[in-house]
Amino acid sequence: MNPLFYAVPCASVLALLFAFIFYRQMKKQDEGTPTMKQIAQYVREGAMAYLKQQYKVVVIVFAIMAVFFAVLAYVFHVQNPWVPFAFLTGGFFSGLAGFIGMKTATFASGRTANAARRSLNAGLKVAFRSGAVMGLTVVGLGLLDISLWWLILQAFYPATEAQNLVVITTTMLTFGMGASTQALFARVGGGIYTKAADVGADIVGKVESDLPEDDPRNPATIADNVGDNVGDVAGMGADLYESYCGSILSTMALGASAFYMAGPAMQTKAIIAPMLIAAVGVVLSVVSIFTVRTKEGAGMGQLLKSMSFGTNLAAILSGVATFGILALVFGTGNNDWWHFSCSVVAGLVAGVVIGKATEYYTSHSYKPTQKLAEASKTGPATVIINGVGLGMISTAIPVISIVCAIVLAYLFAIGFDVQNMMTAAALSKGLYGVAIAAVGMLSTLGITLATDAYGPIADNAGGNAQMSELEPEVRERTDVLDALGTTTAATGKGFAIGSAALTALALLASYIEEIKIALERSGEYIAGVAGQVKAAEASILDILNNYNVSLMNPTVLAGVFVGAMMAFLFCGLTMNAVGRAAAKMVIEVRRQFREIPGILTGEGTPDYKRCVEISTKAAQHEMLGPALIAIIVPVVVGLVLGVAGVLGLLIGGLGAGFVLAVFMSNSGGAWDNAKKYVEEGHFGGKNSECHHATVVGDTVGDPFKDTSGPSLNILIKLMSMVSIVMAGLTVGFHLL
Repeated sequence: MNPLFYAVPCASVLALLFAFIFYRQMKKQDEGTPTMKQIAQYVREGAMAYLKQQYKVVVIVFAIMAVFFAVLAYVFHVQNPWVPFAFLTGGFFSGLAGFIGMKTATFASGRTANAARRSLNAGLKVAFRSGAVMGLTVVGLGLLDISLWWLILQAFYPATEAQNLVVITTTMLTFGMGASTQALFARVGGGIYTKAADVGADIVGKVESDLPEDDPRNPATIADNVGDNVGDVAGMGADLYESYCGSILSTMALGASAFYMAGPAMQTKAIIAPMLIAAVGVVLSVVSIFTVRTKEGAGMGQLLKSMSFGTNLAAILSGVATFGILALVFGTGNNDWWHFSCSVVAGLVAGVVIGKATEYYTSHSYKPTQKLAEASKTGPATVIINGVGLGMISTAIPVISIVCAIVLAYLFAIGFDVQNMMTAAALSKGLYGVAIAAVGMLSTLGITLATDAYGPIADNAGGNAQMSELEPEVRERTDVLDALGTTTAATGKGFAIGSAALTALALLASYIEEIKIALERSGEYIAGVAGQVKAAEASILDILNNYNVSLMNPTVLAGVFVGAMMAFLFCGLTMNAVGRAAAKMVIEVRRQFREIPGILTGEGTPDYKRCVEISTKAAQHEMLGPALIAIIVPVVVGLVLGVAGVLGLLIGGLGAGFVLAVFMSNSGGAWDNAKKYVEEGHFGGKNSECHHATVVGDTVGDPFKDTSGPSLNILIKLMSMVSIVMAGLTVGFHLL
């Protein structure tokens, strides 16, 4: 065992320790007036009730899938026997990360509102440190799970054999599938819940009844606040847990295969390297969290600078530290250490560029969103048209950034040996460089996710301030914090989607490695460079040639079209799910306004629980279809079209899904902040015609940015993970 490895579990413990410290600091804050406490309690109870129902459904799905994997492993012997157990732990830790983050958020929102009564900086500090609980919990649990499985599997598969290291790392990818499955249920279910409540509250409350945001007279207000927690905190935490683990696990698997011929010692170095980069990123994230602060009276520009300073500091320090880490791991006897370090930096830079581009297109401090708000002068139709156009244009910079990161990470890894860049050895090494670039992009997730989780906490704080009828200056402060949160949330989604593109490419190579293991298990030989060779000794090019994976193969093209279709089918299903759930909410809110006397005058009390029940039931019912399709389609494609078809499916899903996800997330974020820009007093301010137009735009954008868009990055990786886990079945079926 390389002694450097033990830095990884130590870093996970450090992350969890600081998460606990920040949680305790938050709990010591005063929750405010009795009314503020009561409202926070309503939200907390609703959120926990929803998660309880969701986990009941998810447990059943996981049990069925675990049994299925067990049958494949123990009856048909087409899978590693550890697969069912790894799958279950991945789902458990993913759900646990979301649960802890959501519990923290429900305690933090009321305390943030109360802190904002003292100052803007006090409110920012409580909200951001509470968001940091989520960030540090995700990276802490992720590294803990990876460390444990690395130790457990080595006890059964000695790391002194090259083939065993390939088996260990590809088996560990299975718990990535468990995390992805849980994340998809959490994102889709939470997204449907929150947007059903949000859309219903906006249409009837704001547009039809001219009620302010989070007005206690609106029956859907509590459900809306609950939704912020179950969708944007629990769902997002599970989402980024699987992104974080997926990037590390895919790089470990590629490291084992890329250095297969170099022997176990070199393989182990390549496997440990991504874990160590992530571990150092944890330490630097903790340091950078303490640098985020602002002064009283700060505007959006200053607040964004405060957040950016912390995230940029972590990224810069992580980039510098990477050179030292990889020098220790690989040694300085050859150029691998600085070649791979440059690949990591390429990923870090791409992540920063994507974050800045997202900020530019979604923050109302910049012209794109300001012009979108100005479009409200001519009504909601032009707001929607311009928002769609803005989102489409905004895809250019992220796509170019990812393309540059892929090419540069690949070239850095092979030492810019362009003449031999497509040889078998260069291909393995180059793809390892791309994979480790994804690890670099996510290495500072501890603080990046803190800026994301901060958003819903600030949003709920504003709702608490409004419903508790606090002083106007308190609501002004929480509005500023909320607007900042919308931008940081959009930035976090862009960051997650960008990392998904790099990770998915690495997973393609991991899929080929799993195909090699399945062929080896079947005793198959394939046509290699030197005639018939054992599958374990085959290169990536050998496997691709064996299955005729080329653009001239109609099976590959068929898979590409199915993969591209999956991105749009998935979005259509989730968008329609939100539409149906929101319609039920609209009908219920209208009914309460009509049948419960005195609601609009403040003399009657709305039935908040009924709206919470509607969102809960709708989310549970609607989330199953999209989630199960994402799991079933890769299996069916593998059985019908084979390995070539699956590779086409994954390529098509990656290409279409990445661009569509960026478009939807940025359009939704821009619509949201355009509304907030008008609410600050521009173009007539609140309750003006322009305000009503931007509310319609925001309502359309809600499922864009909080349901369909962010779920796509999970879809991309889940299809890859399912394909990897089902590789043995695919190979075995076509050998019959």
